[in-house]
Amino acid sequence: MSLQPFHLAIPVYDVPLARAFYRDVFGLEEGRSAEAWVDFNFFGHQLVIHSHPKTPSQENATTNPVDGHDVPVPHFGVVLEWQQWEDLAERLKSFDTQFVIEPYIRFKGQVGEQATMFLLDPCGNALEFKAFKDMGQLFAK
Repeated sequence: MSLQPFHLAIPVYDVPLARAFYRDVFGLEEGRSAEAWVDFNFFGHQLVIHSHPKTPSQENATTNPVDGHDVPVPHFGVVLEWQQWEDLAERLKSFDTQFVIEPYIRFKGQVGEQATMFLLDPCGNALEFKAFKDMGQLFAK
């Protein structure tokens, strides 16, 4: 089965600020846009930011414990190739990104070992980026 790009529309309460973040910090290419929304090429997927009042999860994120860290819920992101993940981590650090969970190796030496990092966009949407040296571990138990 070949993977198809996903489409995800997220709420942002400040479109210009979020637009600058996704464009400049992540270096994402913009697609179509209007005053209240912007499409981005999000690592081959379609991410759309939409103007929306602040949501409860943007104001006060809930967390769940995973591998000794408080993971924000909800969150979204992409599983990247290992080198892409390392490059993104360095890019984000170069922008003095405040991480919710700093880039690290989760489940080290266990089934499902992965690189991961969490951050918030300027409107409080939580993002996770991860990578596996062995993509066969993506769904391993």
